[in-house]
Amino acid sequence: MSTVPESISITEHGLELPVAEVMTGRGFITGKSGSGKSNSASVIAEGLLEHGLPMMIIDTDGEYFGLQERYKILHATVDETGDLEVGPDDAERLAGLALDGNVPIVLDISGYMDLADGKILVHRVLREIFRMEDARRKPFLVIVEEVHEYLPERGGHGELGELLIQIAKRGRKRGLGLCGISQRPAAVSKEFITQCDWLIWHRLTWENDIQVVRRLLGTDAADEIQELKDGEAFLMTDWADEIQRIRFRRKRTHDAGATPDIAEVTGGPDGNLEPAVLEALNIEGKSASSEDSEEDSVDPRDEKILAMQQRIEELEAELERSRNAESSQKIEEPQMAEAEGGFLITGIAELTSFVGHTIQVVTQRMLSAGRSLSRELKRQP
Repeated sequence: MSTVPESISITEHGLELPVAEVMTGRGFITGKSGSGKSNSASVIAEGLLEHGLPMMIIDTDGEYFGLQERYKILHATVDETGDLEVGPDDAERLAGLALDGNVPIVLDISGYMDLADGKILVHRVLREIFRMEDARRKPFLVIVEEVHEYLPERGGHGELGELLIQIAKRGRKRGLGLCGISQRPAAVSKEFITQCDWLIWHRLTWENDIQVVRRLLGTDAADEIQELKDGEAFLMTDWADEIQRIRFRRKRTHDAGATPDIAEVTGGPDGNLEPAVLEALNIEGKSASSEDSEEDSVDPRDEKILAMQQRIEELEAELERSRNAESSQKIEEPQMAEAEGGFLITGIAELTSFVGHTIQVVTQRMLSAGRSLSRELKRQP
């Protein structure tokens, strides 16, 4: 391990942050999406990793595995995509690797569909680290992305939030530092923000967030913060008298959190589909003539339904004629006429019921076939 320096550089012009304050203090990095906050966090992490300093990054969106491009850091995930698949039962193991094994860790919880599952894992791991640090007293930094998810301004903190507040208040004595990152300072617990001794403010445009800047940094900073360029930020620390406007350097490792480039989109099929695709869609060999023949062909069930509909119309016409004859002529045997009309009505009712049932069966089969085809297409690569 190289000798630990007193400070690490974060800009192209050599502006530095004191290592001891970053490793054991409380920090906050904020800015709207795309303003450079995750890059700034990575620059700080790179500066510490360059000297073998231990840390754990709680990676909510899978943005930090790119650090492996240059540094020895364990990518722990909740699925099979990382170096080590972990769950809540591995909390003590992870804490031991981090503190006793001096292994920097990216704890990537982006594989969880429900953030509540991620909170359980993070709570158990940080609880073990906090407990173990009581005896070890070893400088160790925890970086928490999307900290507003765990320390919201409203709605209560929950177990994880309360633990983070405890770390913010008592962690320094144990050597445990904490840095929270969020794009919405207005949504983050002010109980945490006001505990921080170094804060980095990138571009913000939402009025509620600007009000937080105005309250903590002053009117001038609030007026300027909307105009900051990507990478620019206000640096506010307990060890400097003035708020500094700085520009972070670009991170040296892969930017896994960058927005996908629209230029890489190639569009849809440009002509003939590959045979494998056609086969998967079950349309291989289909020609215009076959389509025409399909259009010309008539389903036998359709013919049967059409014939029944015509028969119904005939019976209805016959019934109407019978009623007209009954109203214009006296029928000597009314009971017989009534019986004949009853037969006609009964016949129509039976045919109508049969046709309705047949249409329902056909429709259900067509819908079922459509759903089956849809599921099959979704399973295709």
